[in-house]
Amino acid sequence: MIKAIAIAAALCSATIPAMAQTSPPVAQAKNIEGVTPELVGYFEAYMQAQHVPGLVFGVVKDGRLVLVRGLGVQDVEAKRPVTADSRFRIASMSKAFTAMAILMLRDQGKLSLDALAERYVPEMEGWRYPTSDSPRIRVADLLHHNAGFVEDNPWGDRQQPLSEPDFTKMLKAGMPFAQAPGIRMEYSNHGYATLGRIISNVSGMRYQDWIGRNLIAPLGMTSTGYDVLAGPQDVRALGYRWQDDAWLREPDMADGAYGAMGGIQTTANDYARWVSLLLSAWPPRNDADAGPVKRATVRGIVEGANFVATGERAAALGAPCRQANAYAKGWRVIEDCDLGRIVTHGGGYPGYGSTVMLLPDAGIGIFAFANRTYAGPSLPAMQSLLALRKAGLAPVRALPVSAGLNAAYDAAKAAWVAGDPEKAPLAVNVLLDRDAARRRADIGKLKAVVGQCAMTEAIAPISAMEGTFVWTCASGRVAGRVQRAPTPEVSLQVLSFSAAP
Repeated sequence: MIKAIAIAAALCSATIPAMAQTSPPVAQAKNIEGVTPELVGYFEAYMQAQHVPGLVFGVVKDGRLVLVRGLGVQDVEAKRPVTADSRFRIASMSKAFTAMAILMLRDQGKLSLDALAERYVPEMEGWRYPTSDSPRIRVADLLHHNAGFVEDNPWGDRQQPLSEPDFTKMLKAGMPFAQAPGIRMEYSNHGYATLGRIISNVSGMRYQDWIGRNLIAPLGMTSTGYDVLAGPQDVRALGYRWQDDAWLREPDMADGAYGAMGGIQTTANDYARWVSLLLSAWPPRNDADAGPVKRATVRGIVEGANFVATGERAAALGAPCRQANAYAKGWRVIEDCDLGRIVTHGGGYPGYGSTVMLLPDAGIGIFAFANRTYAGPSLPAMQSLLALRKAGLAPVRALPVSAGLNAAYDAAKAAWVAGDPEKAPLAVNVLLDRDAARRRADIGKLKAVVGQCAMTEAIAPISAMEGTFVWTCASGRVAGRVQRAPTPEVSLQVLSFSAAP
C-alpha cells in the first residue's frame, strides 16, 4: 500500500464548498494555464511508460481545484474516458482518513494516543512480545508504524475483505514481531487495520460509518466511501494489471475489516475537498475554526515523525537532491532541498495506484489516481510540483512581521545610526559575550566601509521573534540579524551586523 482522453472543463475553478474558506485569497485557474501542457505531458509520459489505462490528476491551490485532467479510460472494454467524477480506489491514501479519525476521537476525550492499544482492543491483552523488556504497543505506535510488526505489502492488500469476526480471531491469536515495539519504523497495514478496530470500539459504530459521518459527509464528498460494490458502477475506474502485454482485469475486493488501511474509493472532485481541508490548516491564525476538524488537529498530522531516513531523489527530477523523511500520522513528511516541506503519501493496490503531495507552507497540493496495479504516479507529481515552483505558482507564503519583531528591527536601526549597541534594549548575555567597546568598534569599522545606509529594506522574519535583513548602502551591503530574548518585554539576545557579499 505504500507503492509510493481529455475531459470537459479541463480547468475547474469552482470554489470547494462544505467547509469554511479560511485559506488565503483564492487562486485563478488562468494562473496555471501556462504550465498545464507541461504537467499533462509528465502524466502522459508516465502512463505510456507504465502501461496505465486511465489516470486523473488535480492541483489544489488556496482552497480551489485549479486544474483537473482525466487521461485514458476508466474501463478498457467500454472505453469510457476518465473524468473528474470517475471513482478510483486510493489504497493507502485511505490511512490519512483513519489517522485523522483517531486524532478527532482524541480531541473528544474518547482515547489517548499514549494509552496501550489493548485498552481499546481487548483481544491484544496477553500478547507474547519478542523480548521480556518489550514495551506494550501504544495507539501512537500504530499511527507511526512503530509497533514492531513486519512490513506487510502486499499481503495486507489481500486482507481488504476480511470479515470482522475473522479479524477478531486474528487479533486474539496474536501477531509475530519483526522487532520490539519502538525500535524502528516498519510499514504495517495490519497496524492501521487495528486503528480501524479502535475507531469502531471507542465510537460504538463501524469505523467506515464514523469516518463517513464525521469526515466525508461534512466535506460534501458525496461520491466517496468504502464499499465499491455499492452505488453506480458505470462511473467506476475498473482496476487492471499489465500482464503478457495486455491489461488483465483485477477482481474487485469487497469492503471489510482491513479497509481502514486502504479501502476508500473517491473521485478527483471529491478528493480536492479533502486536500483543501488539509491545506487550510496552514498557517496558524486567528480566523474562526469552522471544522469539521480543528486546524491545530489537522496540523498534527505532521507531528511525531521519527526514525528519520535519507535518500536521493530520482535522477529524472534534475540535479541530485538529498531528502530527509519520516512517517508521522498517516503521512510521510519530507524535507526537500528545492520544495521544502512535503507532506505526502502513496497508495498501491491490486488494480490501482495513487499519490498525493502537499506543500502546506505554499498552500498547494497535487494528487493523482491510476487504475493499474501498484501504479503510484509519484514521479510526475513531483515533476509537476517542481514545475509549479519554477513558474512562481507555488511560492512559500511569507511570514507576517510581528509587532515585537518590528520593535526589535527599529532598535537595530537605532543602534546602527548611533554606532552604539547600547541604544538597543539588550538582553543580559549580549555584552557578556562581547563587550560594548568592541561592539562599538565593530560597527564603526563596518560603517566606514559601507557608507550611508538608507535602511528602507523590510526585515525577513524567521519567526515572530527573529529576523534577518540586508541593507544596500552607499559603498557596500550590510547583513544583520535580530533575535528577541524569551521575555515579555522586547530585549535582544542577538544583535549582529556584518558585511554582506
